[in-house]
Amino acid sequence: MYKAILLSFLFISTNAIAQIPEDTIRYSWYHQNGNARTLAIGGAIGSLGGDITSTFTNPAGIGFYRTNEASITPGFNLNNIKTNYRGNVTENKTNSFSLGSTGFAYVLPNLYDEKKTKSFSLAFTQTTNFNQNIYYKGLNNFSSFSEQFAEEFVNSRLSINDALNTQSTVPYTVAPALYTYLIDTVRIGGVLKVKAAPEYILDAGQALRQEFTKKTSGGMYELGAAYAGNDGEKWLWGVAIGIPIVNFRSNTTVSENDTSSNTSNNFKSFTYTDNYTTKGVGINGKFGIIYRPKDYIRIGLAVHTPSFMALTDERQATLITSLENPIGTFNVTSDLFTNNTKGKASYYQTAPWKIMLSGSYVFREVEDVTKQRGFISADLEYVKHNSTKFSSNAEEPTKEDQAYYKQLSGVVKDIYKGNINARIGGEVKFNTIMARLGFGYYGNPYKDAPIRANKMILSGGLGYRNKGFFVDLTYAHLITKDFDVPYRLQNTASVYTTVNQTRSNVVATFGLKF
Repeated sequence: MYKAILLSFLFISTNAIAQIPEDTIRYSWYHQNGNARTLAIGGAIGSLGGDITSTFTNPAGIGFYRTNEASITPGFNLNNIKTNYRGNVTENKTNSFSLGSTGFAYVLPNLYDEKKTKSFSLAFTQTTNFNQNIYYKGLNNFSSFSEQFAEEFVNSRLSINDALNTQSTVPYTVAPALYTYLIDTVRIGGVLKVKAAPEYILDAGQALRQEFTKKTSGGMYELGAAYAGNDGEKWLWGVAIGIPIVNFRSNTTVSENDTSSNTSNNFKSFTYTDNYTTKGVGINGKFGIIYRPKDYIRIGLAVHTPSFMALTDERQATLITSLENPIGTFNVTSDLFTNNTKGKASYYQTAPWKIMLSGSYVFREVEDVTKQRGFISADLEYVKHNSTKFSSNAEEPTKEDQAYYKQLSGVVKDIYKGNINARIGGEVKFNTIMARLGFGYYGNPYKDAPIRANKMILSGGLGYRNKGFFVDLTYAHLITKDFDVPYRLQNTASVYTTVNQTRSNVVATFGLKF
C-alpha cells in the first residue's frame, strides 16, 4: 500500500523540484529538546514548570517563576548509525554541537497580592539536529536505482528534446539520465521502449554493486516568547508564540557498478549526486494551563497549533555514466537544463498540531522551594503527523500546482498517522545538589512500513543550585529504529535498509537567578 500510494504521486509530479512525503517526518518526528534539567528527566516538563523550556512545551509553566532568570545550554552530540542493506552491515559516526533552551524569564510582580503574578519569557532552542551520515552498500540482482528515471520518463510523456531543453521539467532526474545515456530508447520486439543501461546486467542474471551515501546537516530551531499568569498557585495559564527556523542541507551520492566480467554488455558504472537545501521560517502558537488541586499535585494541558512555514528548496544534481558498448564516459550537471542556475522552489508547509497531557507529584511541596525534596513528572503527547499539508505560495498558482500540492497532502495523510509519545522523569534533591533520571518513548508515525519505527531516550544528570547560581549537567542516550528507502519502482518491490541510530548527548546549562 505504501509503495502504490507514493508512486501514484511521484509520477504525475510536474514540479521541477518535488517535495516528498518524508519532509513531513523530518519536521515533526523528534524527541523533546530543552535545557539540561529537562533532558535529564526525559523531557517530562509539561506540568512541572519553573523552567525556560516551558516556553516550547506548556507556557503555563512560566507562571511558576518567582525570580528572574537567565540561562544558556550548549551541548555536544556523538552520533552512531548502523545500517543493514541486503545483509551487508555498515556503521558510521558523526559528531556535532547543539544548543538547548537558552533565554531568560522575567517576573512582573503584583503589588497587591504577591501570589498572583505574571511572567514573561524569551528563549531560543534547537528543536532537532539534522547532522548525520548514512552509508550502506550491497549486491542487487533484481532492480537498479536508474530504473526510476526510465519510469519517470515514460510517465511524463515528454519527448527526448523536451526533456533535454534548457527549461526542462525533469532537470535532476530524466534529463541527466538521457544526456549521459544511462537511459535510452530501444526497440524490443518491434516496440519502442525506454530502458536503463544497468537493466542489461540484471537481464543477464548478474548483480549490481550499489552504494548509497546520505549526508545531512543543519537543524530546526525555534525562537519563542511566552506570557503566563499565576492565579494564587491554584491555576496557571500561558500563551506562547513560536517562530520555527528551518536550515536543512542534504548531499546524496548513489553509485552502481557492473559485477560481471563481460566488457561489452553496455553498462560499466554510474555515479549520481544530488545536493539539496531547504530554508525557511514559520509561526505557531501554544496554549496551556496547569491546575494544582493539592499543593503537591500538578496537572497540565497544552495544545500546539500547526506550524505554518514558508520554505524554499534549492537543488543541483550531477551524473557520470560509463558505458561499455559503445565505450565512453559521459557526465553532466543539472545546471545545463536550468539555465546554469540552481533549481529553486518556494512553497508553504503546515507542520502537524499536537496535544499534551501532563502530571507531576512534588515531594514536600511548600512555599519555600528550597525545602522541596524532589518530584516525579510524566507527559503523554499526541502528534497528528498526517495533518501536515503543502500548498503553493504563488500569488496565482496554476491548476497543475494546486493539483500537485493537494495530491501530496493526500499522500501524507495516507502514509502517516498520529502517534503517541510518552515521557517520565524525576528528581531527588540533596540540599544544593540534585540527581535526576528520565525516559522517553516516541511511537511509530507510519501507517504501513517494513519495520516498526520508534525512538527511545534514556537520560540522567546532576544539578547544583546555590545563591542564585545554578549549573546542570546531563547525559542523554537516544536510540532510534527507522528505515531508509533509496528508490521506489512501480512494478518492483522496494528495497530498503534498516537504520539503527544511537546518539549520545552531553548537555550543560549555566544560569543565574536575580
